[in-house]
Amino acid sequence: MNFLQRLFSQPKTETAPLSPPPSTLPDIESEPDQLEPVQTVGLDHLPPGIHVGKLSDVGCERERNEDSFFVIESLVHHHLGAEPFGLFIVADGMGGHQKGEVASSLAARMAANTVLEEIYLPYLQNTNARPLNEALVAAVESANAAVHKTVPDGGTTLLVALVMGNNAYIAHVGDCRAYVIKQGEVKQITQDHSLAQRLEDLGQATAEEAAQVQNVLYRAIGQDSKVEVDTYIQYLPDGASLLLCSDGLWGPVKNESFKEVFASALTPQDACEQLIKMANENGGPDNITAVIVSMGVESQE
Repeated sequence: MNFLQRLFSQPKTETAPLSPPPSTLPDIESEPDQLEPVQTVGLDHLPPGIHVGKLSDVGCERERNEDSFFVIESLVHHHLGAEPFGLFIVADGMGGHQKGEVASSLAARMAANTVLEEIYLPYLQNTNARPLNEALVAAVESANAAVHKTVPDGGTTLLVALVMGNNAYIAHVGDCRAYVIKQGEVKQITQDHSLAQRLEDLGQATAEEAAQVQNVLYRAIGQDSKVEVDTYIQYLPDGASLLLCSDGLWGPVKNESFKEVFASALTPQDACEQLIKMANENGGPDNITAVIVSMGVESQE
């Protein structure tokens, strides 16, 4: 700033600045200006560890929020170092008359309870646990049984992600989605159990025609006493982010916007807030939920 003032200030021609006698003014070496550290933006530049953001919003057209989410975030330290362990669930209720919100909340809690009993506690106790995929399927099946029995006129989608180390183990029913995002690349992990997706897969409808039946699901929690569960394993390298969201987000907000937000956000929570704001600015036709899990990057120094 002093340099700019000297550069653009008017010259003083009449008088010169007075200096004290040399004996009264000690020589002081000037130090260079201290620059403020520049904060790196983007979720692929976070410090080591696991970073989580979560947010849900009613949207612009719904009277109440029928989405539910559940988050447990932990870090287990052992002789090999620190390993993240987290459970992340998103559910989008259906049925109206408060049936949807009851179904989604019940499904999320039942699935979480099973995962904690079947995986988390044995992991902490260093005892044998069921294979992860089996345990996740059991968690979704327990949620389905509870909703089918307790909320006969309601239903819900259900997306469960268990993060252990750099791997995400995912179980899925419905049309909530899981994405992995890294360095501007967006990959959708799950496939929707919607009539629209089925018609597109079979080549029997254009994107415009499929959009008319986008909300019709052929598989959901609570529809029947049995449910088929899709499972996935996704590697999450350092710098990658896992996005779990309801259709209230991925409907109004497209992949290009995901890229922009993940490249500019300071934290996963910041990204969640930006994404939900975008969804509402684009009409907010449904409840909106986003959960983001970002993997930090080890220092290169």
